[in-house]
Amino acid sequence: MTDITVSQLWIYPIKSMKGISLESVQLEKRGFKYDRRWMLVDQDNRFISQRQYPQMALIEPSFESDVMDFGLSVRAPNMPVLIIPYPDEQIELYDEIEVTCWDDKVNVNHINTAIDNWFSEFLDIDCQLVYMPEKTMRPVDPDFARSAENDIASFSDGFPNLIISEASLEDLNHRANINLSMSRFRPNIVLSGCEAYEEDLFGHFKINQIDFYAVKPCSRCIITTIDPQTGQKESREPLKTLAQYRKMKNKVFFGQNLLHKLSITSDNQLNIGDKLDIVKASEALTFD
Repeated sequence: MTDITVSQLWIYPIKSMKGISLESVQLEKRGFKYDRRWMLVDQDNRFISQRQYPQMALIEPSFESDVMDFGLSVRAPNMPVLIIPYPDEQIELYDEIEVTCWDDKVNVNHINTAIDNWFSEFLDIDCQLVYMPEKTMRPVDPDFARSAENDIASFSDGFPNLIISEASLEDLNHRANINLSMSRFRPNIVLSGCEAYEEDLFGHFKINQIDFYAVKPCSRCIITTIDPQTGQKESREPLKTLAQYRKMKNKVFFGQNLLHKLSITSDNQLNIGDKLDIVKASEALTFD
């Protein structure tokens, strides 16, 4: 049997914006470090995403050597470089407000109006950038939680991590006669060495002594139809093709949402090349 290994690792510091590919990542209680800890909200303090503003796909956060100890660099077409400082959670410098992320009300920190103005100008809307502090706990869906106290998420759509295999994307592209990039699907962990959709069957597995649990297949939305290079919706793919063979209860699925349990014996770091070991497989999914 071919070894299943980690081939890509991704974080998305600002919800619904470009991701950052990394060689190694630190796993924390709510997911990968820095993953979706920032988010834009509208005038009603409700989150916004590429669903409403596809041009968000063009906003690119990055860690640059000259500023990474201080914060994030952010770029967008025809805009000056923006530097977002990491909030100092030891000092009460930031206004605390309540915002809505899907059905959850969460307390967050507003950074400053100058940063808001940068995003508002590019998107041509009134919006604010907010940050989820360590003290804010956003529980995952209780129907899927393993522990009411320990299973929390950042501003992700619902779960701390998402996993997809290279073989699954290859199969989808073959069926659709198209060449979609993995970035359309915004995974945290990408795998090589397994069969297409084998991630459906992982159940409980370990990577670098960290326990992961595949708890729910990921339902896909219109964001997957937006070209991450242009910020434009160009076709009905991949939803049209996925609906032909990955449909269940009027939703289409691609990838697996994960919960995890941090290791007490390792550094809780994941690296490209790490091996995945199945502990207990799950039952096959049944699609319409």
